[in-house]
Amino acid sequence: MSTDTSASARRNTNPISARQIVRVGPVNPTVTRVLAEDYGTLVLPGDPAERQAFLSEHGPTIRLAVCSGKIGVDTALMGQLPNLEAIINFGVGYDATDVAQAAERGIPISNTPDVLTDCVADTALGLYLMTLRSLGAAERFVRRGSWAGGENFALTTRASGKKVGILGLGRIGQAIATRLEAFGCDIHYHNRNAKPGVSYTYHPSAAELAAHTDVLVIAAAGGPESAGLVDATVLRNVGPEGFVVNIARGSVIDEPALVAALASNTIAGAGLDVFAHEPQVPADLLELDNVVLLPHLGSGTRETRADMANVVLENLRSYLKDGTLITPVS
Repeated sequence: MSTDTSASARRNTNPISARQIVRVGPVNPTVTRVLAEDYGTLVLPGDPAERQAFLSEHGPTIRLAVCSGKIGVDTALMGQLPNLEAIINFGVGYDATDVAQAAERGIPISNTPDVLTDCVADTALGLYLMTLRSLGAAERFVRRGSWAGGENFALTTRASGKKVGILGLGRIGQAIATRLEAFGCDIHYHNRNAKPGVSYTYHPSAAELAAHTDVLVIAAAGGPESAGLVDATVLRNVGPEGFVVNIARGSVIDEPALVAALASNTIAGAGLDVFAHEPQVPADLLELDNVVLLPHLGSGTRETRADMANVVLENLRSYLKDGTLITPVS
């Protein structure tokens, strides 16, 4: 008679105690407070020596991890949690977690979809306008006294009526497209496959999408499959009058290629809310006026972060009650 030792089998046995739950890295303050005050859960230390001692003592008994999309449960950590059953992730992105190992071990992951869609799409629209109309540079122009000194600000690019390519037409990509339709934009997109029932023009590759649009808006999921998807070839196809807006993950763009494209005017400009090695931003980008730089604030509103915290806590309560996640990653 065989014995099922999978994560799903363990979920059907003993209730999970507070000391079998670990918070990995900083998470939302509300989630942190509830974990500490209502559950008294463990916290993974940040110091490497303390972390190793902690994992030696608690690693074999931990069954549930709560983390942020930025930190995740990486390969090394997951390997030291042999009885981990589920990962509850604060954020829509979960590429910092070893998804392949989780899948192999039957460990489900939850995220916080839908509730942040509107705010991220709003950020994309703001970046789109700032980038094409050079609004950040224009504000700096006023602040440093150039306008009062008699100078005229350089002409910019019309934002309405553009051909806009959405790279990744998921929930967020669709919300961005809907907003840009109100600006009279002609929407094109690229996914792995064409989406049924979508009237936008489909392109079979990122390179072809870039070649047929004026602005490339990146809304693709992060992770190994999309790493470097926007490479030097795609950027050349964007062209010297084209723009790139990225509200997805910094890893989706070949960052050195992007820096080179901006510095050489291979593309006209970029609006970036995400970077490859956050919070570090390439020094060369800081000196360029044809790029807008934001500190990964896509979902950063009080309302959305409160909604995200609620989803995380609902996942936690659901899992502790009956071993199910309400927003599992499909």
